[in-house]
Amino acid sequence: MAEKQACAAIGQCKLMMNYHKLFAEYGQIASQVLLTKYSIDEENSYDNVKNTFQELLKYGSIPIVNENDAIATDEIEFGENDTLSAIVAAITKADLLILLTDIDGLYTDDPFQNKNAKLIDVVTNEVKQEVSKMAKKSSDSDVGTGGMYTKVLAANIINPLGIDMMIASGKNPNILNKIINGEKHGTLFVARQEREEDIRDYLVSKLRNKE
Repeated sequence: MAEKQACAAIGQCKLMMNYHKLFAEYGQIASQVLLTKYSIDEENSYDNVKNTFQELLKYGSIPIVNENDAIATDEIEFGENDTLSAIVAAITKADLLILLTDIDGLYTDDPFQNKNAKLIDVVTNEVKQEVSKMAKKSSDSDVGTGGMYTKVLAANIINPLGIDMMIASGKNPNILNKIINGEKHGTLFVARQEREEDIRDYLVSKLRNKE
């Protein structure tokens, strides 16, 4: 564990150098925010995180958010980026969360193994158990730790907060522009219009139930 955390600390510098360079080519300012579950669980820490996001967005900076792997332990880690992105979407009260993966969206079965699997365009009701069963718990990709299952769970976190979620293929370099322009791509999980009064308490309960 110590070796992995040391490597994460070293690699983080190179990662942010690349983000800084690529975003600068488009005249954008990148920033870095590293989170753990403790950032959400403790009220003062949560408020600091929320205020930091607000200020960064006010400055026009694009936050690059990752788990703080250099210090995270089993007790305070998110484990995968799908849950982390849902948490960030909730904190920032985003309108839409877009999760990019190696397939076009949520299918009725594994499209790599079943040619008859059909893409589900829209999930309009609350993400139910039968929908979760359609999602794989592990990814065929050699990048990342989350599968389609964790993406469905992410929708379960943010849809009750009034936030839509889209799962789409990241293989198309123009996919974000197409989605934002209203083109039909991937699977849309439609939000339920009922925001929780205390988002932090809601997120803490979701994370504890996930464990």
